[in-house]
Amino acid sequence: MDSNYYKHKFGMEGRKTILTFGLLGRNKGIEMMLNAMPSIVEADSSVLYIILGMTHPKVALQEGESYRFRLQRMVKDLGIQENVIFHNRFVSEEELRNFLCAAEIYVTSYLKKEQLTSGTLGIAVGAGKAVVSTPYWAAQEFLADGRGKLVRFGDSKHIAESIVELLQNNALFYSMRRRAYDFGRAMIWPKVAEQYWKLFTARRLPARVPAKAIRSAQTPISIIELPEPRLDHLIRLTDSTGLYRQATFTVPNRNGGYCTTDNALALAAMTKYWAQYADKEALRLFGIYLSFVCHAQNNDGTMKDFMSFERHWVPNEPAHDALGRVLWVFGTAMAKPPLPAYLSIIKDCFDRSVRHIGSLSPRGMAYSILGLSDYLQQFPGASDIKRILAMAADKLVAQYEISQTADWDWFEEILTYDNAVLPQALFVAAIALGEEKYLSVANKTCEFLLEKTFNGYHFSFVGTNGWYKRGGQRATFDQQPIEAGSTVMMLKAAYEATDDDMFLTLWRKAFDWFLGENDLHIPVYDFKTKGCCDALEPNGVNVNQGGESMVSFLLGLLCIVESYSAMPSSEEVKADVLNEILKAERLKKPDIKEVTRGRTAISETTVEKLS
Repeated sequence: MDSNYYKHKFGMEGRKTILTFGLLGRNKGIEMMLNAMPSIVEADSSVLYIILGMTHPKVALQEGESYRFRLQRMVKDLGIQENVIFHNRFVSEEELRNFLCAAEIYVTSYLKKEQLTSGTLGIAVGAGKAVVSTPYWAAQEFLADGRGKLVRFGDSKHIAESIVELLQNNALFYSMRRRAYDFGRAMIWPKVAEQYWKLFTARRLPARVPAKAIRSAQTPISIIELPEPRLDHLIRLTDSTGLYRQATFTVPNRNGGYCTTDNALALAAMTKYWAQYADKEALRLFGIYLSFVCHAQNNDGTMKDFMSFERHWVPNEPAHDALGRVLWVFGTAMAKPPLPAYLSIIKDCFDRSVRHIGSLSPRGMAYSILGLSDYLQQFPGASDIKRILAMAADKLVAQYEISQTADWDWFEEILTYDNAVLPQALFVAAIALGEEKYLSVANKTCEFLLEKTFNGYHFSFVGTNGWYKRGGQRATFDQQPIEAGSTVMMLKAAYEATDDDMFLTLWRKAFDWFLGENDLHIPVYDFKTKGCCDALEPNGVNVNQGGESMVSFLLGLLCIVESYSAMPSSEEVKADVLNEILKAERLKKPDIKEVTRGRTAISETTVEKLS
């Protein structure tokens, strides 16, 4: 392939070309490459770096082109205007092919190792480009065995040295390209189809042998694409009063009325959704759920839980964990309120109920620990809250010490519902208070729970049809969505407390339970309705899609999205968006096609043209 032919199309004859392409966002690490350019230009003044692609629409919605302008100012300050070109637009497949053919080197410099996949990296490898990349997870797999050059995160000097070496060492340059091209051949559509055909025509499916230990953190996290967080079904289940408890398929079942715990979870979901997307619909739902939860609070700070469709509170309620969950959610909303004015409202409600924490059940105390920790994020000097948090965590540890035996590292004699919140609370307490004893018990109970629910391939949660009592048999069905969502949040807290990549690997595997990585290999999330089925049962899923299931799915998904999101989280930016929404109701979000996060399969024709 003669790259000069393609360079001529862009007026780049005689220039050695480096390319980065894809939607522009802060997580791409373009600054690192720009800081490397002066050293590269010093070694070879003909080098031209092309940054191809428009600003990510969600970033543009929040902050316009300020990020791109900042990068352009960097170029001017570094004195490399003659060596850097920005192409701020989408390009067709043919244009992209021309740019790739013109380039000698492709660079991807993501800032965090937890980047799961990169479609642009897959295309560049399939095209046989010489690739220089930071060692995020996708790059480690694609560029192993000499198929590319991995450089240290945030190290512009290392980037410069690696690129200069490739420009000056033809043997290394061409051998790297050949290895990348050969690897990419296995990813073209005909090869993928061939593998599927062999599977479909086999006499029997290959047997799955569950591992007896938790898999290594080096296991690829997931090849399943994350669904886009959607509010369609949540809106369907919500009226002016609150979130319905139950649904018959997707139709709200008014006989089930409303539940404070479900509305509290929905309030937490909308707090997190707003923090990611600043969507006016999320703000509307936030107001409905907050109104319901505040109305459920009695004057003495205790909570009512069940309300009929006629808006009558149900008398003589059974024991519930509404107060603990409400404290958790109030803390979530205080840590990141959509508007500052909400803060005083929520804080007053929290302060009214906090004195009841000592009398709560273990789960109630676990929920409250999450809320207390978030309270301290907003008010770090609240010494009384720190004392209450320590008291609740100490009680959980004491409960563990009473129930724990050599073969049962747990807080109770039975595993029931929402088990993961108990270790999660102690991980959070360990982070908030820096107490080793909380981390120790959190690690032991988390490991115990994983042993009982993760078979080495996928999660199989304790079923509600019998639970799992010490010395008894574990119920396999009916598995509930709350277990998956809660496990995702527990594993995130475990990762934050320990920095152990194993937890992050399992974190995504827990979420994949919703998408079909479960005992029946059937999705529990309904991709058509955007709702979540109520349970995994022996013969399939329970097709009813009620409130708790929906918000459990959303909380699990948002837990992952908020950590991998490329969007800035500036409160000032979100406030500006809100003001624009309030000023102009006709403001509409652009129709955005979601960028594929899964492993890229490249058309054979494209690869042939690029090779």
